[in-house]
Amino acid sequence: MNIVKIKFGTDGWRAVIAKEFTVDNVARVSLATAAWLLKNYKSPSAVLGHDCRFQGKLFTETVAKVFASKGIKVYLPEGFVSTPAVSLSALKLKADIGVVITASHNPPDYSGYKLKGSHGGPLAEEYLREVEKLIPDIGEIDLDSIKLPDFINKGMVEMVDLEKMYIDHVLANFDIEKIRKSKFRFAFDAMFGSGQNVMRTLFPDIDLLHCEHNPTFKWIPPEPLHKNLQEFSKHIKGAGNIDCGLAIDGDADRIALYDRNGNYMDSHHIILILIHCLSKYKKMTGKVVTGFSSTVKVEKLCRHYGLEVQRVRIGFKDICRIMLKEDVLVGGEESGGIAIKTHIPERDGIWMGLTIWQFMVETGKTLNELISEVYAITGSFAFERSDLKINESLKQAIIAKCEKKEYTGFGKYKVEKYDYFDGYKFFFNENEWVMIRPSGTEPVLRTYAEAATQERAKDILAECYKTIISA
Repeated sequence: MNIVKIKFGTDGWRAVIAKEFTVDNVARVSLATAAWLLKNYKSPSAVLGHDCRFQGKLFTETVAKVFASKGIKVYLPEGFVSTPAVSLSALKLKADIGVVITASHNPPDYSGYKLKGSHGGPLAEEYLREVEKLIPDIGEIDLDSIKLPDFINKGMVEMVDLEKMYIDHVLANFDIEKIRKSKFRFAFDAMFGSGQNVMRTLFPDIDLLHCEHNPTFKWIPPEPLHKNLQEFSKHIKGAGNIDCGLAIDGDADRIALYDRNGNYMDSHHIILILIHCLSKYKKMTGKVVTGFSSTVKVEKLCRHYGLEVQRVRIGFKDICRIMLKEDVLVGGEESGGIAIKTHIPERDGIWMGLTIWQFMVETGKTLNELISEVYAITGSFAFERSDLKINESLKQAIIAKCEKKEYTGFGKYKVEKYDYFDGYKFFFNENEWVMIRPSGTEPVLRTYAEAATQERAKDILAECYKTIISA
């Protein structure tokens, strides 16, 4: 028998449905999670949820069966829910863990197993590794003999409305009626993801795109990048009177925005807008924590407002860890996951979008006016990212040259400074840089560039590719 070796990534485990992501393998991970819970808690409980992907209900019920059969109290929703809803519910229900069956922004043939802590954010890295070590080679459990209705009748599995819990929390923290009745017109793209019902309930009269249940996502990965949001951009341009478009990923924890001209606004700009709005207008304070790949303008804006900045490794888990211990105003990563101090220590695309929408309504300022205010402090900039698929031997050769600092320039761009904190970052001046970061699991180099304009950022990447591939 071919045993699948299950390895956790940043948030948990992801794999292709029906190939490695099977009921049996989900049961194996659930047995490990149950063993970890029983080892660390006297009477453990868990909140479960799943996104809109194929067989999400089946996989979630598999987790519920394993947990309940091991004496773990389970809170189970009826349908799909967002990842932030599960995280929030873990905190509100005082559960010891949250499990979300989701592959987030990955293509539709993937699913995943995310683990959340009782604090309402990602489970700590050290605990993830403890669970991973407990995964058995074979899941010795007879799932067919475990009848979920029996555990529901016993109260070991409790059916709960996690979506209502999340919506009620939104209504308690935002003036939704004021946003609905404002002069601004808004639009939303769920990318066929699990945040669709929340926004349909909150804003039934705005333009709602891709808010249907379609597990294929029309074969466009539900990652809120401009290349995946062409229909949304065209819709906003065509309408001519939509002031801001909000797009979120497949499990609703990542964000992108569009201005009234249908122009894409990436997470770097959104992080800066949030810092600006919360600090300047709300008079809030706290540290700003951001990933190694985020714009250098974060430091410039924070110097202006007297805020401390801490850079962390790429991935949200380190941001969450600091948010649990310190006073953090904004924690954000380049990939679109952002958290703020008025909410749980978790990425939440809807919450970040509503924070900016409400701010627009309160001040009467458009999205472009807000970013212009930021640019007045930081200067304008653009960011580009792409993945370079190469063979493993070339990948290793490039990494070796990076390590030895053999790259002193990329075409006309001469390296002034190196920063190798989490990847290989080459600065050409204080505002422009390129970064090379190898994937740990694929023959891929992730490349990033920041410059004054989009054209220049693209040119930096092009010159980088010429240099590293021809060498």
